[in-house]
Amino acid sequence: MKTGLIVDDHPVTHLGCGQLLEELGYERILNAYTEAEALTLSSSHAPGIVVLDLGLPGVGGLKLIEPLLRRAPETRILIFSMNEQTPFVARALAAGAQGYLSKNSRPEDFLEAVRTLEEGRPYLAHDMAVSVAMTRSGRPGDPVQALTDREYQVLRLISRGQSLQAISDALHISYKTAANTSSAVKRKLGARSTTELIRYAVEAGLDS
Repeated sequence: MKTGLIVDDHPVTHLGCGQLLEELGYERILNAYTEAEALTLSSSHAPGIVVLDLGLPGVGGLKLIEPLLRRAPETRILIFSMNEQTPFVARALAAGAQGYLSKNSRPEDFLEAVRTLEEGRPYLAHDMAVSVAMTRSGRPGDPVQALTDREYQVLRLISRGQSLQAISDALHISYKTAANTSSAVKRKLGARSTTELIRYAVEAGLDS
């Protein structure tokens, strides 16, 4: 039985992607709205394809890629996101995703992406592939790429207006660690204040 798992916090995405997966012969469509649900369903059903949004509440989709693949090594992960910026595409591919598709894409593109992953080949739109290749070849990239995973998590939460105490609670780290990480992110991105940091993150699409 062909099984697909859709991981997104928007019901409309589940509906649309589910219908497209059914067109491709997927008989069982699983829906997860949170990290915990995604990991539980992946462990129980080992889906052939996972359609994963990067903008999940909490840890975010990027941090889910590795544990999803640990639980179901044969799973093919297609990132389906509003964020088309090269640093995020590159991060997702480096983490183990096999495909990346913008939510602005046509339904035909979604069908092509899933078919491509089913054949064991990676999928990227042409323009996105060129951009990622240029970044990997040494062209100057977005400074977000220089952030560690923890710094990236903190930046995403700051962009959503979370306080340092809320961030420490969400990431299970001390307040001091959250504050020090925030300061490190400011240095790396050249932000002089939290307001500038939020503006940078919003412009980069990290608040989605």
